[in-house]
Amino acid sequence: MVRRTIVLVSTGVLLAGALATAPAATAGPPRSDHLRTVRVPESVGVVIAAANAERQGIQWAACPTGWGLAAPVQCGWVTVPIDYTRPFGATVKLAVDRAASTGTPTERQGSLVYNPGGPGGSGLRFPLRVATASPLWTKTAKAYDFVGFDPRGVGHSAPISCEDPQEFVKAPKADPVPDDRADKLAQRKLAREYADGCLERTGAAMLSQMTTPNTARDLDVIRAGLGERQLNYLGVSYGTYLGAVYADLFPTHLRRMIVDSVVDPSLDQIWYRNNLDQDVAFEGRWHDWQQWVATNDPVYHLGTTAAQVQAKWVQLRATAKAHPVGGVVGPNELLGFFQNAPYYDSTWATVARVFSRYESGDTQALVDAAAPDLSNTAGNISSENSNAVYTAVECTDARWPTSWRVWDRDNTALNARYPFLTWANAWLNLPCATWPVKQRTPVDVASHRGLPPVLIVQSARDAATPYSGALALHSRLAGSRMITERDAGSHGVTNLVNPCINDRVDAYLLNGALDAHDVVCGPHATPVPTAP
Repeated sequence: MVRRTIVLVSTGVLLAGALATAPAATAGPPRSDHLRTVRVPESVGVVIAAANAERQGIQWAACPTGWGLAAPVQCGWVTVPIDYTRPFGATVKLAVDRAASTGTPTERQGSLVYNPGGPGGSGLRFPLRVATASPLWTKTAKAYDFVGFDPRGVGHSAPISCEDPQEFVKAPKADPVPDDRADKLAQRKLAREYADGCLERTGAAMLSQMTTPNTARDLDVIRAGLGERQLNYLGVSYGTYLGAVYADLFPTHLRRMIVDSVVDPSLDQIWYRNNLDQDVAFEGRWHDWQQWVATNDPVYHLGTTAAQVQAKWVQLRATAKAHPVGGVVGPNELLGFFQNAPYYDSTWATVARVFSRYESGDTQALVDAAAPDLSNTAGNISSENSNAVYTAVECTDARWPTSWRVWDRDNTALNARYPFLTWANAWLNLPCATWPVKQRTPVDVASHRGLPPVLIVQSARDAATPYSGALALHSRLAGSRMITERDAGSHGVTNLVNPCINDRVDAYLLNGALDAHDVVCGPHATPVPTAP
């Protein structure tokens, strides 16, 4: 799941197009007032929308200037209803793009649709894996058109908002770890104001429909617009939950599905307990990074034990709390940068190098790495939008505790043992406690007749989506197979070089082949330390 919070700098910056952005809501083709208000079950509404999309198809063309998607990538739109119980009512347009398969017509097997996570992540850069001839995907690209999309509310797909973008990027410098009751009251006030801002800036009609099941229905409409009878799907992080819900709602519409770094779909986990579990997992992976830094102390000079590295981290946070580094990097900005290390070991050397340079007296290196970018207006707007979608989907998907005593009790206890992320994560999600639109009951993900075998890929020490989530989904999807990458913890495994995994991903996508039993693979290569 992509992190975002009131107090943290967003980790994912989406493309913000200056041209051809779809309107937030349109009336669609002229219809009578009676039709606009007709209500049907959501299952019927999605059939109607999919039939319309299949009939209209997607008009592929060069992507708008400013989207950063040059040829051979093409762009188009798919129209979906805001509310599937009112399929003839207001609609939004979803931005979709593709890179056509590179193989012969006989090699082509259809489209492979991708979601990178979030909620709030854009999949529009996925086709660039074909355009740039990414070696991991060369074989698959011969068989599939690579298709990405901006989910409803994201980027170019009727973007929603909860706060003025210029205000959002000005992250507060206060430490997310509260000192006292007054600090907690201040954060509670910010969370309530943010929730109210979502309603004010987005509107109840759209905000109440920002759910994972609706995004899954949108995915089925995209399938129909592509002219595909069945969907081939790759989902990472939150994209695994989107895939799991799709599998539950449309089991016979799936051909092949890979879920990578898996959200636990259990009813009692979505979403409050999933976020508490993250706090524990992040602490473990943070320790893994500290141990790696200590092992490479001749390079980084940050301590010969993980405890010594941790002591320097605690001191850095205290210094930034008293006097923000360079006037702009406080504890929030520090966490926004340093949490990259528990997320992806590809960043281990970068984070360690910046930390080492700071310790040697180079404060500018830390400012350059961690300070918010106040100059890129488009990027800032995109960060605010990603933040808004994350909040809207997780808060609307499920019921959250409304009692502050519950939040305070749970996070105080966790922070005592897992302090790296706990309180920041609490403020991240606290708008859900006062959410201004109806919170739904999550889909009880299960196997249904016609569901094909699903391939699950998971690293054993993933921080953002703990290993238990993959086990939970595996137990729910009959016939699924699971690949575990042991002694590793990067979030998102299928795009890393590990032949034990890469070969099995290719075999599944190209031939539908799966091992007879679950597989445990060794870890991908350990990061190589680089001198500051």
